[in-house]
Amino acid sequence: MMKILVLPLFQMSTGHHKVADTLIDFLQRQFQDVHCKKIDFLSYCNEFMEKIVSEMYLRWIRSHPASYHRVYKTFMYPDFHWLEFVSLEPWLPYFENKMKKLLEKERPTLIICTHSFPSRILQRLKRKRATQTPVINVYTDFFINSVWGKRDIDYHFVPHADAKRELMTKYHIDEKRIIVTGIPVHEAFMAKHSEAKGKRRPFHLLLAGGNQGLGNIIDFFKKMEYSRLFRYSVLCGTNKKLYDEIAGWKHPHIRPFSYISSPQEMNRLYNEVDAVITKPGGVTVSEVLHKQLPLFTVSYLPGQEQINLQYLEKRGLIYNLTGHCYYERKIVHVLTDEIEKNRFYRRVNEYFSQIEKTAQDALKEIVAMHQRQYRALWK
Repeated sequence: MMKILVLPLFQMSTGHHKVADTLIDFLQRQFQDVHCKKIDFLSYCNEFMEKIVSEMYLRWIRSHPASYHRVYKTFMYPDFHWLEFVSLEPWLPYFENKMKKLLEKERPTLIICTHSFPSRILQRLKRKRATQTPVINVYTDFFINSVWGKRDIDYHFVPHADAKRELMTKYHIDEKRIIVTGIPVHEAFMAKHSEAKGKRRPFHLLLAGGNQGLGNIIDFFKKMEYSRLFRYSVLCGTNKKLYDEIAGWKHPHIRPFSYISSPQEMNRLYNEVDAVITKPGGVTVSEVLHKQLPLFTVSYLPGQEQINLQYLEKRGLIYNLTGHCYYERKIVHVLTDEIEKNRFYRRVNEYFSQIEKTAQDALKEIVAMHQRQYRALWK
């Protein structure tokens, strides 16, 4: 039995967990003799620490977004080689020992990192020859932050060709170890949205506030002029307060949803709508791009999402409504102007044309190769 360890960070549901679950679901359907185990590395180290850090993180980005973005961009976005010596060095031996104990206990054949911090720790262990277990980095944003382990990681599943070039030129990583997969999404989302023939009224918009139900959703409704043109499905995630407030409106054209865990159910919702308004989180954006739905944002979290937005805007993959007094006119223009829609679809197709293979196909090849090696050792 081949064992694969999948390492996100934090217990709260994030894109790191969503990608981890997507790949685990695929592997366990594809291989009968592969056992996958997902472990939140921070909780494994110390559950109290995980709780404190996650609470501080959410409180910080909500109450002081500008300072969070400055700190993130200073310490995690550019490649500061002194990063670990300045901010993490006192803690790194502790996390290295915890990772060694985890590997000794689980004895994995392969490790998949969907968060940068476990990858960083594993790279340090590899440099010290404390482990030889192959590691795959699976990136869940449209950029590669400076915490990820790079040179000593065995495989890299990157979001686009620019990221591949960065790893090759900046870190001198062999091209064969880098695969442009895009940000992985569940196979349920890989069939593009089929637009209904004729003009539908009202337009159906999906508002997605992420798993925490963030994203200034209430403010969005205040800036819409003529609600008769639209009906709305609102994903509130785990934000019960938001769900209760919207449900309390009893508006016939506004339908709130709590957290949707099923990819198939989420895909059915995508197939019902004309456009999606969301924060620029890597995984949700990738799902929407696969569905080829017009994509808008009215707000974004500092740090990762702000940097994602810069990439997406530069390539015309998202319409940023931030700063508009009224959102409706821009949304109506995009949904009714055939020339504008075709331009958007062309940009989406250009993005996907650089994908070499899906993360699922790349992972299938790597696992099959290591299975052959594993079986050869026991012959």
